[in-house]
Amino acid sequence: MIFPIAVLAVLAAAFGFTAWQAGAIERRFPRHGDLTDVGGYKLNSLHIKGPEHPSLPPIVFIHGASGNLRDQETAFRKSLEGRAELLFVDRPGHGYSERGGPENDVPEGQAAAIARLMELKGIDRTIIVGHSLGGAIAASFAVFHPEKTAGLLFLAPATHPWPGGVDWYYNVAATPYLGWWFTHLLSLPAGMMMMDGATKAVFSPNQRRDRYVDEGAPALVLRPENFRNNAIDVANLNAYVARIAPRYREIRTPTVIVTGDSDPIVLEEIHSQGLARDIAGSELVMIHGLGHKPDYVVTDVAVAALEKLSGIDRDLQSMARAAEARLTQSGVPSRPAVGLSVEKG
Repeated sequence: MIFPIAVLAVLAAAFGFTAWQAGAIERRFPRHGDLTDVGGYKLNSLHIKGPEHPSLPPIVFIHGASGNLRDQETAFRKSLEGRAELLFVDRPGHGYSERGGPENDVPEGQAAAIARLMELKGIDRTIIVGHSLGGAIAASFAVFHPEKTAGLLFLAPATHPWPGGVDWYYNVAATPYLGWWFTHLLSLPAGMMMMDGATKAVFSPNQRRDRYVDEGAPALVLRPENFRNNAIDVANLNAYVARIAPRYREIRTPTVIVTGDSDPIVLEEIHSQGLARDIAGSELVMIHGLGHKPDYVVTDVAVAALEKLSGIDRDLQSMARAAEARLTQSGVPSRPAVGLSVEKG
């Protein structure tokens, strides 16, 4: 009897620690935004009204895996507030948004949820900004909701099928039953220990923003339900984009893709170059020495891309060369990417 009692005690302690730490994360990063019912479940979003005479159309930001709305808000709000109407969204099952039904296990369903949210916020057409896995959702949005899409900005997107798979813990966490136990026993304490190194790896080979862990609130994904939803998104992505990528050729929306050749998370030659090939008239902005976070590392280029999508004359290629010079001065080497073996957002 001693052995089973000891096992039960360990399990109870692990469950208790996870619940306590999840609560501590929520107290540190409380809900930021407003909840809106989009059809039986609620999305959390931060809606920043634009000026009376905006210089840019409305812009909707879609974060990547392991993210939440604070990630893109921290990157872009300072540069764009007062110029346009902005909508930062916690994707279904992320941050403080509810998951909804199984349709939200793939980008198409999440794109539909964001389209409904836009309608409820009074936004008719918008430029969609998609970072990383959010790029697959942005592409699906343009395919299925072209009437709402004024422009597309892809930042280090994950949009096409790739060789290989994803890190093992995504598949474990996404598995029915086993995933529940994994996320309630192991993923949070392991994630806490790995958080500093993992976020630095996402920015690599560039420097992580000093206060990124505090401002972007990546720890929110360590809560069990968020972690499991995130894992399902990542585990389902390759099969989904294999099915939907042929339809990218239907997209007729003005499009800019900003990416780097040193991205340790996604292979730009598959995803970004694939988009440039598939979307007629799109512009690929390749920056040597740039990793997976163009939203933070070359924010000026991303903002200029939004301006160009709005009809303002901008030489993005010259800006890319200037960004490369800055990266070179900071001592960042150019290196080949290693693929989407892990998708952290």
